Amino acid sequence: MDKHNSQKNFFLDLFFPKFCLGCQKEGLYLCDDCRAILDISEYDFCLCSKNPIRTPGTQGKCPRCQHKKLSGLYSALPYKEKHLTKKLIYQFKYKPYLKDLAETLANIIIEHLILSQKNTNEIWAPNGMPAILIPVPISKEKLKDRGYNQSEEMAKELSKVLKIPAVFDVLIKTKNTKPQMELSQREREKNLFDAFSAKNAEKIADRKVFLVDDVYTTGSTMEECARVLKKAGAKEIWGITLARESL
Repeated sequence: MDKHNSQKNFFLDLFFPKFCLGCQKEGLYLCDDCRAILDISEYDFCLCSKNPIRTPGTQGKCPRCQHKKLSGLYSALPYKEKHLTKKLIYQFKYKPYLKDLAETLANIIIEHLILSQKNTNEIWAPNGMPAILIPVPISKEKLKDRGYNQSEEMAKELSKVLKIPAVFDVLIKTKNTKPQMELSQREREKNLFDAFSAKNAEKIADRKVFLVDDVYTTGSTMEECARVLKKAGAKEIWGITLARESL
């Protein structure tokens, strides 16, 4: 199987070579030099969309965001500061759809988890029970157009490294929504209400869940997903994203 994959990758690289999205050097989507300029965070911050504060240890919320269903967030990069960060995310989600960017982006998240000292059994296997990765779902129309869910592809890659299962048949999107970027905070929440539902709830009963998405903006999407998963029986829900808007 490994030999087959190696041959497949060889021919893909031969006929469809990768070029760094930062400097256009051939070989990788993100060369070592360009990766080095990314500001991969050593810290995690609370869920507040305005002026989030650094959270110590395994705490995920400050007094202002205690009411949220989401327990906390691990995010590797500030979205606004680097043009390269935006380019990586854009190429992953929009044409020409670089699906295999998932491995590169997941590795950036893994580096953040190591730098922030989150690579512990206490976090990924509390009480000896492995946590679960669940991607934020997209609509059937977007899935048909793009051919894949970018959050699902990242979850698959994270699952390989973290050695915890990724589950794709629990959280589903049940209605089309307007693009969140066009809406105010209140409109975002209204737009997302009842946009998700849970099935196969036995897979998450009393389990710690990590929601995977590309960008955390105001947190409305993850918060609604967390509400649905909590109602379905999940014990604790955290977020994992490549970038967040408010840092």
